[in-house]
Amino acid sequence: MIYRFQSKVTGDLIMLQPHGELLLRLIGREPAPKGIIEVSDMPAALAALQQAAAQAQAPAAESDGERGVGLKQRVWPMIEMIKRTLDAGEPIVWGV
Repeated sequence: MIYRFQSKVTGDLIMLQPHGELLLRLIGREPAPKGIIEVSDMPAALAALQQAAAQAQAPAAESDGERGVGLKQRVWPMIEMIKRTLDAGEPIVWGV
């Protein structure tokens, strides 16, 4: 299952279920098949994601030597999406 976050002013942001659910929990939302982040909720969501990114540790190296993707890299696209949609006064919707 995937989460697709959409707005009228940005491209779609697609995340696998575990990462989409983590992102939603970080902004104080319960994971659900569909939802909306209203413009009025975006400043708090943005602050929560920025705080989580600032506190995140660098990912440990994988056993095969590949670099893992950390929380900072996972939330950065949503931080940018929120900034742009907030400036435009547009909500973000998501669906599974």
